[in-house]
Amino acid sequence: MELDRRSLFAAGAGLGLAGAGAVSAGAGPRSIPSLGSTTLPLEIGTERPQTEAIQKALDRSAEDGAPVILPPGRFVTGALTLRGSATLVGAHGATHLIARDAEPLISGTSLAAVRLEGLTLDGQGFAEYLIRLESCGGLLTDCTILGAREAGIFALDSVELVISYNRISDCLNNGVQVWRSVPGRDGTQVVSNRVEEVRAVNGGSGENGNGINIFRAGDVQVSGNTIRACAYSAVRGNAASNLQVIANTCRDLGEVAIYSEFGFEGAVIAQNIVDGAATGIAVTNFNEGGRLASVQGNLVRNLKRRLHEPVDKRGDGITVEADTAVSGNVIENVEATGIAIGWGRYMRNVVASGNIIRNAGVGIGITSNPAAGACLVSGNMLSGCRLGAIRAFDHDKIIGGELAHEDTSTERVRISGNVAS
Repeated sequence: MELDRRSLFAAGAGLGLAGAGAVSAGAGPRSIPSLGSTTLPLEIGTERPQTEAIQKALDRSAEDGAPVILPPGRFVTGALTLRGSATLVGAHGATHLIARDAEPLISGTSLAAVRLEGLTLDGQGFAEYLIRLESCGGLLTDCTILGAREAGIFALDSVELVISYNRISDCLNNGVQVWRSVPGRDGTQVVSNRVEEVRAVNGGSGENGNGINIFRAGDVQVSGNTIRACAYSAVRGNAASNLQVIANTCRDLGEVAIYSEFGFEGAVIAQNIVDGAATGIAVTNFNEGGRLASVQGNLVRNLKRRLHEPVDKRGDGITVEADTAVSGNVIENVEATGIAIGWGRYMRNVVASGNIIRNAGVGIGITSNPAAGACLVSGNMLSGCRLGAIRAFDHDKIIGGELAHEDTSTERVRISGNVAS
């Protein structure tokens, strides 16, 4: 059944009146009508679980295709299972479903056209996931999702799922996880969401603490999101090929703001704003097959070294390794290196051109390992680089002198037309 906003508002008007009347009467729990001539026996003003009533409505919806539209109110519930062409709609965030146990609040498997809209889902810190879908397509939109113990949304083996215009916060390990059992095409779109205050209670080295986490899922688009205050990354792609990360605003991250790592082939990272992280953008792990990227037109600033870390201190603007073009980026206020090219022998076919780098330790760093591949560094503007505009590195150690003032051409490195001041 096609469900547009006009029909929702028309249907929801009566429900809103019913809910408001029940609250203003102050008469305690009451049954609230649902869409149609039947009655959905939900109680407001009670801590008694409403699981059975909501689940029965979802089961009827699976049979007749009609959407389940919940009224405003606060409803405690256990785990709910979606079936068929499941559509569950709340009153534009005024419908609060409160988790009562550790199971996923809403889950579904092998559903072609899930639709969840206008709900507030509160895991209270102990529901594992607020939404857990496996092998599903459809739309998750305009929901407020908070207090998940693992992740707000976990989508496994999806089929072109759309996750849009949601507000996700206060999750203990991840905001949104788009994963696959084995690497393959997924096609999920994560668009125009707000994700914030994501911790990494379970620890680790990056598997937790991310706003949006993509694992093994190919052809995923992450665009137009606002992501802040995550323990690790705003967007982290692990073995995620053909990943697009475009026009996101990322602030106050604990590690790498935008990360494409390990066995991926193909990433476009463009037009993003990063303000505050340990590293802005990293496209790495050529040693594990990570390669092929375009890093273009990003604004990256305020990158600080993590002095409390024994080894992985970072403080870089953009780091890349293999088969990657880095162009048209603006990088400012970087404690370590503005653009770091390669790590030891892991570097091949990198172009860094037309970038502006201001107030960095080193403007552009290039691995000096003779086993590394070729790179071209040209036409960049470098200003206020305290330890040099362009320098050679042995891993994290600067070696040799300044390379920016004269054009340099060797068998594997060409440096030309850069301006340093």
